[in-house]
Amino acid sequence: MRDPRIEKLARTLVHYSCKVKPGDKVWIDLFDADAAMGESLAREVFHAGGLPLVRLTDNRIQRQLMLGYTEEQLNFLGEADAALMAKCACYIGVRGGHNAFETADVPEEKKRLHSRTYGRMVHAEIRVPKTRWVVLRYPNPAMAQLARMSTAAFEDYYFDVCTMDYASMGRAMDALVQRMEETDKVRITGPGTDLHFSIKGQKAIKCAGEVNIPDGEVFTAPIRDSVEGTLQFNTPSLYQGVTHEGIRFVFEGGKIVEAAGSDTALLNQILDSDEGARYIGEFAIGVNPYITSPMMDTLFDEKIAGSFHFTPGRCYDEAPNGNDSVIHWDLVMIQTPEYGGGGMYFDDVLIRRDGLFVPEDLKPLNPENLKG
Repeated sequence: MRDPRIEKLARTLVHYSCKVKPGDKVWIDLFDADAAMGESLAREVFHAGGLPLVRLTDNRIQRQLMLGYTEEQLNFLGEADAALMAKCACYIGVRGGHNAFETADVPEEKKRLHSRTYGRMVHAEIRVPKTRWVVLRYPNPAMAQLARMSTAAFEDYYFDVCTMDYASMGRAMDALVQRMEETDKVRITGPGTDLHFSIKGQKAIKCAGEVNIPDGEVFTAPIRDSVEGTLQFNTPSLYQGVTHEGIRFVFEGGKIVEAAGSDTALLNQILDSDEGARYIGEFAIGVNPYITSPMMDTLFDEKIAGSFHFTPGRCYDEAPNGNDSVIHWDLVMIQTPEYGGGGMYFDDVLIRRDGLFVPEDLKPLNPENLKG
């Protein structure tokens, strides 16, 4: 029996997020995802007149491959898949998996090798800038466990989040986009945090279900060398199979000059991947009203209502600040009262207090209004 929620999600991904048109070649990448999702996506692509390509990946096999990665192998795979990606108009990536820590024992150098070869060739240079793409997680018991929910309750939550009215959210974001594009100086305060930077002249991009599902953020990039002060993150981050907690950065001239956390040695090893890894490539404000607590899944956590994320590494082409890196690590700070509160100021004007927008034109983005 078909689950109508899966059918609805597939329609959203194909018709709203990717806007598949007749003749479009669509790469459907399934990582340990339910076969029902693949069936529904292929069916919807055909209905739109597109040509689906479906690839299935088992994360346990992927781990074994990662353990044996060589530059020769990854260049071989990257060249083949880059040629394939270049022929696709759209990409839909669905990531499931029964163990969020499946790659925890893969050496860091193997992960970096993948990022600077295959990841750059296929995704950074072709998929992201040249296709209409969307990526999402798929509900499973492992995700429910991270969210501290029963599997059934998490599935209900997941489909509420992923099939909300993103078009209405997008319209409400317009005022925030305008304010960000008119702002020079940003200041963020909170427990252990007093951060200053400039976004003068930078583009602000609203994300309302057309690239990520779930979605709900407006992002830009700070002027690369303008970041000063301290930032204490209060949200755990699962990065390349390892959990990092209590991350604290000190910035001088835009650069992370001090970094500490639950695994300070590994944290600094990641930040030393290349020159750009110690500079910030993205500043984004989360507004999804259905996501209120972290579950160590970046696609969810970075959209938490009342949060922002500050990202060491590569900037996006849509809002560039000149920073390049093999990493792009979204680290989240939640500013709701339950997580210590905090303030956000644009040119000395209070924009958000304790996770809620203050100006009248931004109040439609507060959770009680986005939920309708």
